[in-house]
Amino acid sequence: MAAPLDGIIVLAVEQAIAAPFCTRQLVDLGARVLKIERPGSGDFARDYDTTVDGSSAFFVWGNRGKDSLELDLKDTGDRATLESLLAGADVFIQNLAPGAAERAGLLAHQVRDRHQAIVACGISGYGLGGPRTDDKAYDLAIQAEAGAISLTGSEEAPSKVGFSAADIASAMYALSSILAALYRRAQTGEGATIELSMLECLAEWTAAPTYGAVGRDARPVRAGHRHATISPYGIYPLADGSEIVLAVQNRTEWEALACEVFGMPDLVTDERFSTNEARVSNLEAFEPLLRAGLASVPAEEMLGRLRIARIAVGRVNDPLAVWEHEQLRARDRFITTELPTGRAETYRPPFNIDDTPDAHPVVPAVGQHDLGLLDELRRRAD
Repeated sequence: MAAPLDGIIVLAVEQAIAAPFCTRQLVDLGARVLKIERPGSGDFARDYDTTVDGSSAFFVWGNRGKDSLELDLKDTGDRATLESLLAGADVFIQNLAPGAAERAGLLAHQVRDRHQAIVACGISGYGLGGPRTDDKAYDLAIQAEAGAISLTGSEEAPSKVGFSAADIASAMYALSSILAALYRRAQTGEGATIELSMLECLAEWTAAPTYGAVGRDARPVRAGHRHATISPYGIYPLADGSEIVLAVQNRTEWEALACEVFGMPDLVTDERFSTNEARVSNLEAFEPLLRAGLASVPAEEMLGRLRIARIAVGRVNDPLAVWEHEQLRARDRFITTELPTGRAETYRPPFNIDDTPDAHPVVPAVGQHDLGLLDELRRRAD
């Protein structure tokens, strides 16, 4: 069976993470992505590090399965080539700075003006219009602006989210917008203009605590390793010093934890702990009992009790432990990927659509484009 986006051609003037991570998902769904890179050096994310068998971890993550073409967008001949490629593409995406994109005629609405049937998408830090349009924006700055840093960390110290949350948020909104626009185009023949702001995308992800803060007219207090409004729900140690996340969200689970796991039925009737609201209000009294209960038997026995009682529990894994996760390994979630510098194991795409072939597991070198794809795009334009 063909992949869902088989036959879809995507042209990407992209760098770093937001647009590349979007187009990598399109590749995983069967599209052909032609990545336009500056001659010689290419996407600057290629040079972040050399940790994946000589290649950058971020570049490998965001660019598996694409073709690469070197074009100098300031060169007249190369611009003509780009324009001919646009004429044959189904989707165009870019995440240049808004001023640079506008000067190059590559804002989404500019591309649509010239190619009405294309789905054109632009990603910028703050969006077009408004006082911050031209500000430089990287992931960490947007995490700060959108409230993610304020919401993360301990009560005493804020912290960034430990992965590229703003880039990923905007990439996934770009992906869903493009898929929706392609569906509409299949029904009506219409193209689409999509302009996304990283700030707006991540602000949507932080919306629930923002709504709550506005409703209370008070800044939320960071809860650190705990949930702000549910207990027990947080990180706790077992007898061997390893840490787990334990989560109880209803009375049935609370009774199972107290009675079946800890053998302490009196906790259920103790007015200080009988309800979630009471436990949150009495954390100083409750958490020593919780910690003592979790450490009362060997770690593996406690994990077994929690699972039998159907209590949500997860190990606090570092990335090395995640890589060896028994569930990922049992489900064969890895694939060997060819790199410009060697080869490495990477995750399989998580879409899991039945009868869909694996995406092409190759990360391109700069300019390692498929000449057949270029010819196909030119034929489409003609």
